[in-house]
Amino acid sequence: MSVIQRSIQVAYGLRVYFTQAAFDPANLVIKGLLTGNAPARTAKALVVVDESLAQAQPALIRQIEAYFAAHADALNLACTPMIVEGGERTKNSYFHVSEIHSHIDRYHIDRHAYVLAVGGGALLDMVGLAAATAHRGVRHVRIPTTTLAQCDSGVGVKNGINAFGKKNFIGTFAPPFAVVNDFQMLASLSPRDKRAGYAEAVKVASIRDAEFFAELERDAARLCEFDPAAIQHLIHRCAELHLDHIATSGDPFETGSARPLDFGHWSAHKLEQLSEYKIRHGEAVAIGLALDTIYSRDAGHLDAGSAERVLKLLEALGFELFASELLHTDSENGLLVLEGLEEFREHLGGELTITLLNAIGHGFEVHEMNLPRVIRAIDELRERHRGRARKIVRASA
Repeated sequence: MSVIQRSIQVAYGLRVYFTQAAFDPANLVIKGLLTGNAPARTAKALVVVDESLAQAQPALIRQIEAYFAAHADALNLACTPMIVEGGERTKNSYFHVSEIHSHIDRYHIDRHAYVLAVGGGALLDMVGLAAATAHRGVRHVRIPTTTLAQCDSGVGVKNGINAFGKKNFIGTFAPPFAVVNDFQMLASLSPRDKRAGYAEAVKVASIRDAEFFAELERDAARLCEFDPAAIQHLIHRCAELHLDHIATSGDPFETGSARPLDFGHWSAHKLEQLSEYKIRHGEAVAIGLALDTIYSRDAGHLDAGSAERVLKLLEALGFELFASELLHTDSENGLLVLEGLEEFREHLGGELTITLLNAIGHGFEVHEMNLPRVIRAIDELRERHRGRARKIVRASA
């Protein structure tokens, strides 16, 4: 037997822009990033817009068309922006991926052209998959329009859709050409959707940055009031921590079995599925963080005071830390949420690797979870939820 082996290294540049009113013709961020590599060539783009965003901001489609028209010397809008349903439903079949592939083919979007996705994290995941698989990869620009997507999912290198009852079963690792965080896009979000991204901020602060965690504690009241400056600071720091992880942690494409930035996610993904996605991703993550924080404490890794800080911060930001789906059972009376552990292990492609806490700002990995201890943590969350409900009733009486 003989073998030839070579090491292949590919460098990626991942850029996240922070701006306001990205589609104002006076704002040159999008024009600059689309034409930067070949300023003498007209940059062609297919634009996909989240349906709920288009409904919330009726002028947006006209603004996009006007932007490209104002810069027609450098930009070419391939067709009227596609309007595609957003939210988790867009990820539950391959239909929309094929629809975008069809437009890429019809309008001759080649590997030097661009696919722009404007919307929430689910839409970005789906469009990213379509872009990564057409022509083996066309340039993809993400324009996240939710708090959660701007601080977390829109900044990463993952794309995917759900299949076989499992979240993100079909997908790719493909860094976007660029990310444009337009803070003005957040204006039309509901309070529930503005809040959803806060859970990911608590997550990354809990495992990576004790100072940022303390800032979140100090800013909790302003964040609950949706103060723009507080939200923008949260998004900027979250994006920075995510890019630092991707660039410096050695395994951005998850070739191993670790996924440290998915602290709290093994149960969160399962809760979303069990609720038929009525529970938003950020809401499920908040519950997952609380569950794994209590587990970390009960396993002797985290002191009780630090655990309580995490739980109180999540509650101060407006999250419920319990959902009835935690108690859903199968025909043998086993908790369905526990299936999330095996699904997580399988999705990682190796041994189970779960991130837990041993201090605020410091996560570490374990490779097994004690199921009775997980169940006790669930019971504690239920009792905590009941206690808070009783206090609210007494306060309103």
